[in-house]
Formats: sequence, C-alpha cells, structure tokens
Amino acid sequence: MSIIIFTGLSLSFSDAEKILDAEYMPPVKRGDIDALLDSREDIEIIGIIDGVFHQSPAVSHKEILRALKKGIIVVGGSSMGALRACELYPYGMIGVGNIFEDYKTGVIDSDDDVAVSLNPETLEQMSDSLINIRYNFSDAVQEGIINEDEFNELLDVAKETYYPKRSFKYVIMKSSLDDEKKMLLLSYIEKNKYDIKTLDAQKVIQHIKKIKEEHN
Repeated sequence: MSIIIFTGLSLSFSDAEKILDAEYMPPVKRGDIDALLDSREDIEIIGIIDGVFHQSPAVSHKEILRALKKGIIVVGGSSMGALRACELYPYGMIGVGNIFEDYKTGVIDSDDDVAVSLNPETLEQMSDSLINIRYNFSDAVQEGIINEDEFNELLDVAKETYYPKRSFKYVIMKSSLDDEKKMLLLSYIEKNKYDIKTLDAQKVIQHIKKIKEEHN
C-alpha cells in the first residue's frame, strides 16, 4: 500500500517513521497533491498534517476532492489537515484528533489558530500556535495556576499577536498579570508544556497505520 504523508513541522519525519513506514513529504502547498495525482498511479492513502498557510497558496479543496474521487483515502488532522478535514469530511475526507473536533464544533474557526512560523530549510517551528497556547493555558486553569478571567485575557493577547511573534513567553509578558503570577505561569509552562498538534499528528499516522493493517 503506497502512502504519502505531508508533515515535518508538527511531527518530524524521523518521529513519524517510528510509527509507520510511509513516504513523508514536507508541508503541503497548493498544487502538490495535483502533481502527485498527475505523476503517480500507485497512491492509496494521503495523510495531510502540515501545510503552508502564508508563504505560498494553501492546498486547495479541489485537489483533495480530486484525490477522493480517484478512490484515494485522505486523512487529515493536527494543522492544515484538521482545517481541510473539517471542511471536507462531508465529501469523504477523514478527520482525526482534538483539533479537527475543535474546528468541527466551532471552538476554533480560523487558520490562524494552527499557524506557526517555520524555518523552511529545517522545518523548525519558530513560534507557538494559538491552539497550543489555548490548550496549555486551559490546563493551567484546571491546575489553579490562573483563573478564567486571566485565561481569557491571555487568549485575547495571543489572538492579537501576529502569529510569527506568538510564543508562550511573549503572551504572558504582554498580559496584565502581576509579576509573581507571570513567573508562576512561566514556570508551569516550562515544566508542563505539551504540543497538541504533535499529539494529533501522531493520531493521524496511527489512524493511517490502522487502515493499512485492515487492508492487508
């Protein structure tokens, strides 16, 4: 079974390969899927995790629909994959993970929620996503580090920050929290921070692995 998965940012190729032996490609941009469909006849599954948002045009709905029409299974989650899966699941695209569900239920509704800046050569993430900030600060509320009002203010600051500058530290320091609370929250994030996009990316690959096993 020939499998193509677009990732590299939310989950590195090396970490992805530990879950599933597949052909991994860098974040998808417009035209990439059309190019694959025009040049390959062996593709059975396409996984979309990461995609380009602002550096060049994003992958179009039409090329994903074209892949689905050809009988290719398309699975998405985590980042661009979650956004496109939310828009196209009525047409057969499979959505996986918490972020997909957040888009589907209207908790989030913009590509800005998952956008990050990256080093195009190394695919190193250079900023923090709004969705990851939301999840981690929400956990901080549950742990009693901040209250709901402080959470809402921090989220507002994060939303108002242009995505390449967005980071946990920047958002915390720009807020009106007192110095003691800022240091407490920074310490909490440093010790407990996780990346929901990475966790969802793993779920996408695990789901594709399950599909592969069911077809063998």
